[in-house]
Amino acid sequence: PSVLTGIIVASVASGYMLFFFRDPPRTPPADPAAIVAGADGTVMSVTEFKENDFLKTDVVRISIFLSLFDVHVNRAPISGQITFLKYYPGKRYFTFQEKSSEFNQHSSILIAGDQTTCLVNQIVGPVARRVVFWLSPDQQVGKGDRIGMMKFGSRLDMLFPKSDVETLVRKGDKVRAGETVVARILPGVSP
Repeated sequence: PSVLTGIIVASVASGYMLFFFRDPPRTPPADPAAIVAGADGTVMSVTEFKENDFLKTDVVRISIFLSLFDVHVNRAPISGQITFLKYYPGKRYFTFQEKSSEFNQHSSILIAGDQTTCLVNQIVGPVARRVVFWLSPDQQVGKGDRIGMMKFGSRLDMLFPKSDVETLVRKGDKVRAGETVVARILPGVSP
């Protein structure tokens, strides 16, 4: 019985790993003003505050919580050039806690588009052990392109200058990376 139990446990674990690391194709909307979700999951908050490190202005932050059952490949919310990449060590608070945005280990990715700029933070929690980005400085990315992965339950924050965008999602909405339109660039906005 112990050999059979071991085989069953190994099969279930292997099946879950295949399920977890899945990477289905996604088709972003053609509308150049559309901003898409950077991760699959549930919108846990839409907040406004002054961001002083990167965007240096009043921002809108859309935070997406990824459960263990969501696709964990992250995608670019906008098209543009990668102008900053860095991994920051930190704490491992649960990612549904507000303070996780500021204190948890995370990667920051700054994308400068033709009309606006987006800061993407991949945030780890106590379960997620690693975030990775598949980018290099000055690289050009298209909206919906794969940019990285968060391994196991995590949080992804997207920050935009408040004056540039109209937010279209609210807390509790389910979103799909690269497809769900979470905001729109306002008419007449230029960098």
